[in-house]
Amino acid sequence: MSLVLGIDGGGTRTRASIVDGDRILSHVEGDSIKWLRVGQEAADRNLHAMLNEAFAKAGVARIEAASAGMASSTMPGVKEWLTAAMRSYGAQRTEVVGDEVVALDAAVKGGPGILQIAGTGSNTIGRMPDGSRERAGGWSSRLGDEGSGYWIGLHAVRRALHAYDREQPCGILEAVGKAWGTSSMDELIDIGNSSPGPDFAALAPLVSQLAEAGDAVARGVLDQAAADLVAFVLLVRDKLRRNRGLTEEIPVAWIGSIIGKARIVREGFFGGLRAAVPGITILEKEAVGLEGAVWRAQQLLR
Repeated sequence: MSLVLGIDGGGTRTRASIVDGDRILSHVEGDSIKWLRVGQEAADRNLHAMLNEAFAKAGVARIEAASAGMASSTMPGVKEWLTAAMRSYGAQRTEVVGDEVVALDAAVKGGPGILQIAGTGSNTIGRMPDGSRERAGGWSSRLGDEGSGYWIGLHAVRRALHAYDREQPCGILEAVGKAWGTSSMDELIDIGNSSPGPDFAALAPLVSQLAEAGDAVARGVLDQAAADLVAFVLLVRDKLRRNRGLTEEIPVAWIGSIIGKARIVREGFFGGLRAAVPGITILEKEAVGLEGAVWRAQQLLR
């Protein structure tokens, strides 16, 4: 047997699979294990609850190798914590990488490519045939993450407030007020300014619905999100050419609900890239990070 464990720890959900060759023995989903989102104690509880379930469903007690793709994997202590957890289940060969790395490998299996992440946060990574990388974005919800769900929610509220000042029609504030349970503008502002603050990413579906219904402000937010995601891909492509000697086109992969579920963003993303680079290959199917984590764990055994 060649039992391996793959973990995909995103910003909001965590997924894990135990695989033996081509057979998936178990697949489970759990709450976030991102320290910055839920804290170290809750993350540890969530991780072990998920792994215990995965091993119980698989009917095995030990694995040979494990790979974890983790948001904020470079945060001090995260790699050591995850490595210890995986080794407690018998894995002698382990690795902890960024969630963008496992997502890219889900799409291109170790080959060259550019990946655009657009979920709760955003990030862009590009890899050459020799494995060298370039990246752009991913500087957190407060400092960057343009085109992400958080960015869309936050900037929709900001632009709606500007529209309110100019007495322009816009349905965003009413929709946000209902989502947050507020009864006045002052209350909405208080919640928006609270610390740690509301889940702005949860507003992205509302913004998408309003844009589809013809709200100009919401549409402008989504158009800008798509343009920002296109710009990040083109920037990474340019850095690969300028710094790494890339001379041929490599495929563009993507992952995340903003491209996957928001039609306006998806069409703007695909259309913007094709207009900028005619003939560019954009993978139609969303990458599945967990598949990349399993693939990488299997490579550890070779």
